[in-house]
Amino acid sequence: MKPTRAKNKTPVQVVRINKNTQTTRRDFLATEEPLEIRLVAGKQKQTLAVTMRTPGNDFELAAGFLLSEGVINAREDISKITYCVDKDISEEQRYNIVNVYLRKIEMPELASLERHFYTSSACGVCGKASLEHLENRNLKPIEDSLQVLAQLLYSLPEKLTKSQGLFEITGGLHAAALFDKAGNLLALREDVGRHNAMDKLLGWVMLENLLPLSDSIILVSGRASFELVQKALVAGVPVFCSVSAPSSLAVDVAKRFNMTLVGFLREERFNIYTSKTRVRIEN
Repeated sequence: MKPTRAKNKTPVQVVRINKNTQTTRRDFLATEEPLEIRLVAGKQKQTLAVTMRTPGNDFELAAGFLLSEGVINAREDISKITYCVDKDISEEQRYNIVNVYLRKIEMPELASLERHFYTSSACGVCGKASLEHLENRNLKPIEDSLQVLAQLLYSLPEKLTKSQGLFEITGGLHAAALFDKAGNLLALREDVGRHNAMDKLLGWVMLENLLPLSDSIILVSGRASFELVQKALVAGVPVFCSVSAPSSLAVDVAKRFNMTLVGFLREERFNIYTSKTRVRIEN
C-alpha cells in the first residue's frame, strides 16, 4: 500500500469560549512534523539536518537549505531529489525523509552544517562566527541598479496576506514572498518555521533556474533574523523587507553586503536600516 502523505493542516475539535457562551466546533492547525534531509554522493549517504516543518514543498525545502548553507551552488549540482523508500523505514515516515542526490560522487565538506544536525523551526547561531563564515564563503556585496518606490513597498504586505491561504485557515504559519521590481508576486511559501518558508522559496527559485535574484524583493511575514537575511544574500536579493523588526546581526549582514534592509513595513510606513539609496520617495 502506498504510504500516506501528511497534510499541511490537521483538523481538531475545540471549545470556543466567548464571554458567557461555550460552543464546540471543528478547527484546523498547521501541521508540524520532522523532515530529515539526507545527502547522497556516490555510495555515501549522510543526514544533514532534521527540521520541524509543515509538510509540502519538501523538495524545495531541501534544495533551498543546501543552497543557503553553501553545500550546492546551482540546480546542476543536484542529480535528483526523492523521498526515502528504504525497506527499513516505516511507511508513515517515508514522506518525512528526503534524499538529495548529488552529481559528484564524493561527499562535500560538511563541517559547517554540524549545528544543523537537529534544528528547530527557529534555530539560531553565534553572531560573530556566522558573519565570518559568510565572508569565508566568498559571498560578494550585492551590486545592482535597482530602484523601488516607497509606494510600491507599501503595497506588498497586503499582497502577501491575501496569498497566505494556509495561514487564513490555521493562523499559525510564517510566509516568505518573492516579488519582481514592479511589485508582482512571483512565488510565496508558508511553513511553521520562518527559515523553512525561506528555504522553500529559495529552493523553488533554484529548481526553476532563476538565480541570481537581482531586481527582486523578498518580504517575510515576521521579523528579519540573521539567517533569513543570509539566505536572501546567497540568492543575490537586493531588497529584503519584513513586517516586523530586524535583529542587530541581520542589520550587520545587510550593511556588510550592500543589501537594502527594510523593517516594520506596514500601514504605509517602514524603516530603512541599510543601503537606503535603492528606495525612492515621491513627494
